[in-house]
Amino acid sequence: MSSAPLGERLAACGPVADAEAAARAHERLSGSAAEGGWGTLLDTVWPALQPVFAASPYLFGLARRWPEMLHAILTDAPEVRLDDIAARTIALTGGADDMRSPLRGLKAELHLLTALADLGGVWDLDQVTGALSKFADVASRASLSGVAEDLRRRGKLLTAADDTRGPIPGLFGLAMGKHGAFELNYSSDIDLSLFFDPERLAPVLAEGTEAQGLMNRVAQGVASLLSERTADGYVFRVDLRLRPDPSSTPPVVTVPMALDYYESVGQNWERAAFIKARAICGDFGAATEFLKALVPFVWRRSLDYQAVLDIQSIKRQIHVHKTGEAMEAAGANLKLGRGGIREIEFYAQTQQLILGGRDSSLRSSRTVDALAALVAKGHLPAEVAAEMTGAYVELRGLEHRVQMLEDEQTHILPADPARRAAVAALAGQGDLAAFDAGVEAVLIGVNRRYGALFEGEEELSSPFGSLVFTGVDNDPETLATLERMGFSDPGAVADTIRSWHHGRIPATRSVRGRELFTRLAPRLLTALARTGAADAAFKRFSVFFAGLSAGVQVQALFLNQPELFKRIVGVMAFAPRLARTLGRYPAALDSMLDARFDTELGVNTGLFDQMAEEATAAGDFEGAMNAVRRLHREQAFRIGMQTLSGRVGPQAAGMGFTNLADAVMRTLSSAALTETERLGGAMPGAVAVIALGKAGSGEMTAGSDLDLMTVYGAPSDAVSATKGWSPDVFYVRFTQRLISALSAHTAEGGLYEVDMRLRPSGSKGPVAVPLSGFQTYYSDEAATWEFMALTRARVAWASEPGFGAEVTAAIEAALCRPRPGVDTAGDVRAMRDLMDRERPARGFWDLKLVPGGLVDAEFVGQFRQLQTAAEGGRLSVSILDQLERDPPLKDAWVLHQALAQLLACAFDDKGDPEAESETFRTRLAEAAGEADFPALRLRLERVRKAARGAFETVLPSRSDG
Repeated sequence: MSSAPLGERLAACGPVADAEAAARAHERLSGSAAEGGWGTLLDTVWPALQPVFAASPYLFGLARRWPEMLHAILTDAPEVRLDDIAARTIALTGGADDMRSPLRGLKAELHLLTALADLGGVWDLDQVTGALSKFADVASRASLSGVAEDLRRRGKLLTAADDTRGPIPGLFGLAMGKHGAFELNYSSDIDLSLFFDPERLAPVLAEGTEAQGLMNRVAQGVASLLSERTADGYVFRVDLRLRPDPSSTPPVVTVPMALDYYESVGQNWERAAFIKARAICGDFGAATEFLKALVPFVWRRSLDYQAVLDIQSIKRQIHVHKTGEAMEAAGANLKLGRGGIREIEFYAQTQQLILGGRDSSLRSSRTVDALAALVAKGHLPAEVAAEMTGAYVELRGLEHRVQMLEDEQTHILPADPARRAAVAALAGQGDLAAFDAGVEAVLIGVNRRYGALFEGEEELSSPFGSLVFTGVDNDPETLATLERMGFSDPGAVADTIRSWHHGRIPATRSVRGRELFTRLAPRLLTALARTGAADAAFKRFSVFFAGLSAGVQVQALFLNQPELFKRIVGVMAFAPRLARTLGRYPAALDSMLDARFDTELGVNTGLFDQMAEEATAAGDFEGAMNAVRRLHREQAFRIGMQTLSGRVGPQAAGMGFTNLADAVMRTLSSAALTETERLGGAMPGAVAVIALGKAGSGEMTAGSDLDLMTVYGAPSDAVSATKGWSPDVFYVRFTQRLISALSAHTAEGGLYEVDMRLRPSGSKGPVAVPLSGFQTYYSDEAATWEFMALTRARVAWASEPGFGAEVTAAIEAALCRPRPGVDTAGDVRAMRDLMDRERPARGFWDLKLVPGGLVDAEFVGQFRQLQTAAEGGRLSVSILDQLERDPPLKDAWVLHQALAQLLACAFDDKGDPEAESETFRTRLAEAAGEADFPALRLRLERVRKAARGAFETVLPSRSDG
């Protein structure tokens, strides 16, 4: 090693990028040098200094502010000067405020020395990074010493300043990342992980001092002392986040807690981080014990196949360059971008983690040394290691030169040509095009070698780009990928994914769960992106995924059934109603594995028989309610999925939902009757449940409620066997239990909202009506609107088939009975006008109330049914049959019902298609047979206009009176 002064050893780093800037720098420094008597020295070394100060405003600023420091650096051997800087740093005494200014002056001196030795060709990369790392070590020690001294002065710490256990016994700091490996870059922050051993610390604290709170303040004090910017600058930015689960742990973690974390949920990227960990300050004895305890975590002697794949995933999350993909020097991220420094580090570390557990010679913390060790043990071809090592040295040198421009913690090669030319000049290149081409060749070469590692294994990036969720910082390439995918807040998505990797939800709490999620995450994000509604889908998937009590089976299912997974993601994107079902009841997934799930609706799959059997086998009324809810949820989910996917049309969906409701009513009506008999004894009579509205007409949607009435028949003097209840009491109690069974929310959720207001006398009358009372009411009292409701009435269940037939006959008789003197058309029109005034349509997509929409069609259909009944024609509860004479209204009803079915399957409330994704709007248009959403809107306008015209013709306004 030469002992000659730095000034004698400097060589020009490259061309002068800005001659005017160089001239100004020489003029400013010449005056100071002349005053100090070293003008001749400045002139001698100026050919080496001028390209540096012409390109780097930061380095010239240091020299201009402290010219005597520049003189001292030039006249000393750089190795001697470095040792002197370190010695002066470690010799600092006093509290934090006493050290603040001296530390910053020493850092400025170190920075100027290191830059000149680097750019002047005096030091190689190892010497440069070693100098920076060495100073970071002593600066950290001095800072901790200063903060500890302040604690002693306040009486919080009882030890002497020269305690051999360190400034605060039990507390220690580990240098992580490049600092730990003596690879620190020029303007890097330092990753400092602080831990304390409570048993070692407790005896040296003053009585009543709470250890955790005090250690947190120590961490904040050290970080502030090093990173706070003053008039003298700063020392190092400090990152304390390379600790266990930094978002939920204090800045200083106890040793027992840390060991428990790493043993239970530590991730492979954290194992990789500890390859470079090194004790640099505090209680070195405690630090040595801690690092020794972590050896089994970092270096596993045995790895199963899944564990190897999980380690490989660190590499496979990065998108590999393919021919034709742009890799440009301008704006390239030399650290995190494709072909960058991180890929070289991961290239070494992934192999170290797999092989180093059984071979300690492969555990080097330094990247270049690790590559050499892999070659020595036959795990890596020498030419590959040589290429990667050369690229590493070149990229690290470029990284330093980018940072030297303004002392910025950046790794991005400037996009601006002038600034990039300055970097090129510091790197010895005067031809910017040639410089760019050289950088691009290096990046492509690294990425090609990186892509060949573990070649043939499953890719964990995405067609959209890299998806890397290691470390504590969001990866810039990953954020760019997420933005391309359509996420409006990529940072929040990345944070959520990282938290799942940390095992913060049950699905990823186990090692196997986290291994599976590593594979699932890129597929998930890619699938979400392809829905065209990435934000909404991710939000709903998050609720579902976080709600899983365990995740191994579900994640394995998704990985092994990609089509199923695609359908689930589609649900998350377009159907919050179905997504809510999955979120609250993840077991609904099981139904998708049932062979019956994709069976065409209408085919008897045995599910309704199964519902009755399971309700009976439940043993009690509540058990029957829960059994029905489970099967109802699965079947409703099935119908919704088939509707949304287009497997079934709106009429089939309407019958599917209605058949399901019928099965529920049959099962729970029987159960409610059994329960009522259990409580009051058997009743010599019969009861029927009448469905009205959409349940009656077979046109239910996913969001339909049940319009019901119950009608019974029993001898007037009959009483129940045990309690002696009269028929009215018995059947009212039956009806109350039925309503509860249908509408109450249990542990298995709810079924339907039940509306009994369409019964005789509405809400003022009893909930159960005798058949004779039903007949009398519709003979003497019922208004036109009640007859309109009756046009869609049918018996959904009867305790005795014969009684059901009687009720059906009574309904038909009521409809067919002449109503002399009644202006049915006028009444129907008046009711529609009243609805228009009191419940006007809420916008274009209020399919029910908009003029020419569902209500207009249904009112005309019900009027036609009453006309047909009066004429003795064939009756039908189907709106399509009722509208046979009114094609425009029939067409309008079919179109609006198709859209209503889809919207009801997708949304809990009335969704606004205008606010949904383009993909969903296209699906809505397809459901109506249109090519796109604008075409659907135009068709709706045309159809509504025609339907409203037909409505006015059939039911003209009675405005005259």
